[in-house]
Amino acid sequence: MTGTNHLTGAEAMVRMLQAHDVRHMFGLCGDTTLPFYDALARMDHGIQHILTRDERHAAYMADGYARVTGKPGVCEGPSGGGATYILPGVVEANESSVPVLAITSDVATTSRGKYPLTELDQPALFKPLTKWNASLDDPSRLPAMVRAAFRAMTTGTPGATHLALPFDTQKGPLDEAEIWADDRHQSFPAERVGPDPDTIEAAAKVLAQANSAVFVCGGGPVLSGATAALSRVAKLLDAPVATTVSGQGAIAETDPLALGVVGSNGGVAATRAVIDQADVVVFVGCRAGSVTTERWRSPARGATIIHIDSDPLVIGANYQTEVAICADARLALEALADALQQQQDLPSMGGAAKASAAWAAKLAGFNPLAASQDTPIRPEAVMAALMDVLDDDAIVVADPGTPCPYFSAHYRWPRAGRHFITNRAHGALGYSLGAAMGAHVGRPSVKTLAVMGDGSFGFACGEFETMVRHRMPITSIVFSNAVFGWIKAGQNAGFGQRFYNVDFNRTDHAAVASAFGVKSWTVQDPAELNGILKQALAHDGPTLVDIHSQPLHEAAAPVSEWVA
Repeated sequence: MTGTNHLTGAEAMVRMLQAHDVRHMFGLCGDTTLPFYDALARMDHGIQHILTRDERHAAYMADGYARVTGKPGVCEGPSGGGATYILPGVVEANESSVPVLAITSDVATTSRGKYPLTELDQPALFKPLTKWNASLDDPSRLPAMVRAAFRAMTTGTPGATHLALPFDTQKGPLDEAEIWADDRHQSFPAERVGPDPDTIEAAAKVLAQANSAVFVCGGGPVLSGATAALSRVAKLLDAPVATTVSGQGAIAETDPLALGVVGSNGGVAATRAVIDQADVVVFVGCRAGSVTTERWRSPARGATIIHIDSDPLVIGANYQTEVAICADARLALEALADALQQQQDLPSMGGAAKASAAWAAKLAGFNPLAASQDTPIRPEAVMAALMDVLDDDAIVVADPGTPCPYFSAHYRWPRAGRHFITNRAHGALGYSLGAAMGAHVGRPSVKTLAVMGDGSFGFACGEFETMVRHRMPITSIVFSNAVFGWIKAGQNAGFGQRFYNVDFNRTDHAAVASAFGVKSWTVQDPAELNGILKQALAHDGPTLVDIHSQPLHEAAAPVSEWVA
C-alpha cells in the first residue's frame, strides 16, 4: 500500500539508506529481492547500485569502499546461496573493525517452516560473524532497525552488521513519518569515547621514566584518523613507531621515526630487535595477536605494556598491562601528547637512529634482490619497479600469498593514511580484486592497484566483467607461479619438503583478462617491468600485468617462520 503517508518496506529501505547518505551499494539480484530492486528502479534516491558477479565480491567492495571513505559500505544479496556467499566479506570486515552493512532478502515470514526454496535461519547464521544483526519481520520497525544497524556499525569499535529483509516485509506498509536518520552515524568512528584522565597521566609518567619505549600501531590509528596525534607523541619522545600489516599508514614510512612492519608477516630481524630491546611497549589500536607478536614472543614478557584500544576486551588479553586506556585512538593520543608536554625533561628514545639502522639493515638484503635480472622474476624486483612508477597517493590492495609480505616489508609508503589495504583478519584468497573496485568507487581520483597471486586470480576473475562494465581504470598485477605458494613454502620449511597438492597448471592470465575486455600484458623479463607497468598505469581503462614470478618456497620471503 502506497500513498501520501505510507511506504512499502522496500521503499522505506531505500529512503533509510538515502537518509544515511548512502551513495553507493554493491550487490546481486535474486528472486526474494524483487520488491527492493523495483523500489530502487522507481524511486529518485541518488544511490548508484553496482551489480556484481557474486555476493562475496559485493561484500569485499563494500569493505574497500568503507576503508577509503570513512563511510559505511553497503552490500546486498538474495536469500539462500546469496546469504551464504556474502558471509566471507562480512566476517572479514567485522574482524577488521570496518563498518559494512549486509542486507540479504529472505523468504516471507509466512512461509517459514513450510520448506520454501532458499529458507535458512539468517539471524543465526550471521550472529557470530557480525557486531549486530536482525531480521526485519515487522515493516513498522524497519526504520528503527536500520538506524540501529548504522549506530552499531559506526560507534565504539566499528564492525559489520546484517539485516534480513523478508519478502512480505518488503511489500508491507509503514508510516512515512518514521523515515529519519542520525547524521552522526553517516561516517565512522562516530561518538568517539575519550580516555580516563587518570590513565593518561599514568601512561605519561611511565613514558617519562622509560629508557627505550616503542609504539606498535595496529589498524586503530588509521581507522580513527590518529596519524597527526601519533606523530606528535612520537616526536615528543623521539620514539620509534612500528606498525602491524593492518596498521600501515599510521605513519609515513619515510618519516624518520617509522620502523616499518613488525611481526612474522613482513617483519625482519632488524625491526624485531627494536621491539625486543624496548623496556616500554605502547600498543595502539592493536590486538597484539599471533602475527604481530611472533606468537607472543616479541615483545618479551618483561616489557612494561601500555595498551590503547577502543575495545576493552582487547586490552590485557595477551600481555599483562601496566596502563589500560580504553578510548578512541585519536582522542587518547591527543590527550597523551598534552600530558607529555607537561612533563619535565622528557627522555629521548633514540627513535630516529633506531629506525634508520633498521631500514639500512633491511635494504642491505633487499637491494641486491630488487636489482636482480633473474628469471622467474623476483618479487623484490616487482616491489622496486612499483615504488619507481606509482604516485604517492596510489591505493594498493594486496591479497594474501606472495603480495602481502612483500608489500608489508619492502614497499615504503611515502604518506600517512589509508593507501594500503589487505585482508588480515581471515586472509581469504580472492579479496583484492573486489576490495580494489570498492576503493576505486570510494576514491576515484587516485590510481588503484589490485595485486594477487594466480591462486587468488582463480577465485575472483569473474569480476573483471564488472570492472570493464564500469570502466574502472584499475591495474591488476598477478604474481604467476602456478602454485598455492604460501602453503608450499610452509611444506618446504616445516614438513620436509613433502609437497602435496599445492601445484596447478599455469594460466595465461593476460589472455583471460583480455577476453573480458581488460588491456593486458605478460612479463617474463625483469628488464621490461618498468616500461610495461608505466603503460598499464597510464591506460584510461582496466589493465592487467601478468608477471611470471619466483614462487615463495624458492624466494627470500620476509616471513620469519620460513627464514628460521
